[in-house]
Amino acid sequence: MTTADSNHIETPHRERRGPIPIAASAGFTLVEMLVVLAIIGLIVGIVAPRVFNQLAGAKVRTAHIQIESLKNALDLFFLDVGRYPTTSEGLGALMARPSSASSWNGPYLKSAAVPRDPWNNPYVYRAPGQNGRSYDIVSFGADGRDNGTQSGTEITSW
Repeated sequence: MTTADSNHIETPHRERRGPIPIAASAGFTLVEMLVVLAIIGLIVGIVAPRVFNQLAGAKVRTAHIQIESLKNALDLFFLDVGRYPTTSEGLGALMARPSSASSWNGPYLKSAAVPRDPWNNPYVYRAPGQNGRSYDIVSFGADGRDNGTQSGTEITSW
């Protein structure tokens, strides 16, 4: 061995100091991804039914508010014309003058048309109403049928 060789000591592995390269620390393992997906699934499973129940309740409240608005418009119609619209004239009499109404001062609703219920069905109007009432306004709810079984069944004006 020469003196040049004896002065040079090779180190097989050099210690590296400083930050770890980004490529070595980036990304998620499959197990981490599956755990996150399982947690999100549990949260959705707990929260979703509550959100849907709130949505159904909001539609029922909206129908009640719309029926109250229609009742107010019908009262204005009564003050001007002296009677409520007939069943055949329906709620459309609030938007367009019936041929038999001489002192009609409508339209009595702010919207461009008679609103539909929150389930996109037309409100049912009957005059005279049941049990001695002047009129009835009814929404058949989500199923759109009389005496239905789904949530929000038969929201009425009385």
